[in-house]
Amino acid sequence: MHEDEVRATPELVERLVAEQCPQWAHLPVAALPDELEGTDNVLFRLGDELVVRMPKIEWAQHQATSDSRWLPLLAPHLPAAVPVPVHLGRPSDGYPWAWSVVPWVEGATPPRLGADDVPLARDLAAFALRLRDVDATGGPAKPPGSRGTPLRHVDDAARAALERLRVHDDGIDLAAAERAWDLCVSAPDWDGAPVWLHGDLQPGNLVVDGGRLVAVIDWGALGVGDPAPDVAAALLTFTGQARDVYREAVRPDHATWLRACGWALAPSLTGIDYYRHTFPRMAEHGRRMVRAVVAELT
Repeated sequence: MHEDEVRATPELVERLVAEQCPQWAHLPVAALPDELEGTDNVLFRLGDELVVRMPKIEWAQHQATSDSRWLPLLAPHLPAAVPVPVHLGRPSDGYPWAWSVVPWVEGATPPRLGADDVPLARDLAAFALRLRDVDATGGPAKPPGSRGTPLRHVDDAARAALERLRVHDDGIDLAAAERAWDLCVSAPDWDGAPVWLHGDLQPGNLVVDGGRLVAVIDWGALGVGDPAPDVAAALLTFTGQARDVYREAVRPDHATWLRACGWALAPSLTGIDYYRHTFPRMAEHGRRMVRAVVAELT
């Protein structure tokens, strides 16, 4: 998926577990199926109740430490489970980064290309609002260019992506996409106090069981800043009436909605080409997001 991946193997995980958490050394280790893999980590089942998360790319190397620091503080306030690490692993001679062991949550992800699921929209909106209400004093500020910061920091990257897409036929009206981006990036910045945000409330990071949201996983974009990226879940995760229900529940003002559209649009523009051959599902999700934002704003 990435040119410079570091891919852990079951044998490596077995060795690290035996060295650093021998209480679990007897448990079998098995890689999760490829269709469950995301962009940042390789995942392994450890027995029936645990998951080992091994970053596979340098930009994800700090997630295990962040999860260990912040998720225990957030979890008691939230209406669905979050993967609070039960072990924070150290780098070793055979693996360069911190890693983690987290509880396994039974369930499934919702449809990866979006779902018109009104109960899930209500559940996720309640989760996002509860997260936003947790006291953010001392929380980790998002660095410029990351989700939760002003869109102008990703303006150059979004426009460069638009240019790269002109040589492909992705079924996208690129002129309309550029007009939509102009609207998003011209929206006023967030002028409220920084709030907690997950930053990536898309289908692959949600676990549902019995038709209800039971967990929100993959907190690699966690921080405090502008809530617009979590408002963007209306576009990233939902279609039809569910999209409207989510948007109405999280109550964005017009400027926040424009920035939310921007945080759906910019990563989609850059991701289409990046994942075109290595992660086709992600590229297709990006195409759908570009068309959805264009339909919303132009």
